[in-house]
Amino acid sequence: MYFALFTSLAYLTACNCWTTKDEKNGDICGLSKQWLESTSVSMEINKKGFHRELVNTVQFSPDVPGDLKVLLVHRWPSGIYVDPYQLASLNDHSDLQILLDYTIDLEVPAHKTVGFVALVYPTPDGQNPRLLKATIPIHGRYHEPSFVSTKYVFVNLGAPELLLRTDTCTDHQYLEPHSLVDAPCTAANSSMCSWVTIQHQQEQGHASLQIPVGDGSLVIPVCTGTLLVTMMCCVALSKNIWKHGIF
Repeated sequence: MYFALFTSLAYLTACNCWTTKDEKNGDICGLSKQWLESTSVSMEINKKGFHRELVNTVQFSPDVPGDLKVLLVHRWPSGIYVDPYQLASLNDHSDLQILLDYTIDLEVPAHKTVGFVALVYPTPDGQNPRLLKATIPIHGRYHEPSFVSTKYVFVNLGAPELLLRTDTCTDHQYLEPHSLVDAPCTAANSSMCSWVTIQHQQEQGHASLQIPVGDGSLVIPVCTGTLLVTMMCCVALSKNIWKHGIF
């Protein structure tokens, strides 16, 4: 009996010392400060024109926890949008998981809408658990015409926030300067989880889209020409109808 009690006390003491040592070293549930600081996020924009692809790449150092979950938080300006119907179609044929913070209006121009937040849940790239990718189709919105001979506008996309969590990790108090936030566990948005926000992991500050804009100085000539052509067609059509007696 005394031997069992001594054994239990010795085990608890060893566990407490091990936990204290891990906490001092910033190693909680396998998420050490050194490992967290080694993570990186990069962005790349493919294609041209109004319809592009944004490729997010998350890269980790070795010894990735098996139950690690990753979330990218994009805060995008009003100059772009994502098509929810297109995302739903991609979700049926790929592992792309995206959650939007509000309903996207596909028709309104940039100056009549606001920015939005997209929560992206990337998946491993092939068999490499250290590399995660998410390819997101994005689209440029129409902008107000320019009256100063500006042919293009630049829409800047800031780097996403990287959030991490593990199912076995619940104590994050020793992970400073990283902070703890609540966010949906999955794109299904059925429950909330605690995520660690990783700081200083971006490889680049932002990416830019060059979107063409209309020439405002041509508004009056175009409208005048359209009106004249319409009137001429109406007169010609009326004369033809009167000539042939078709009423």
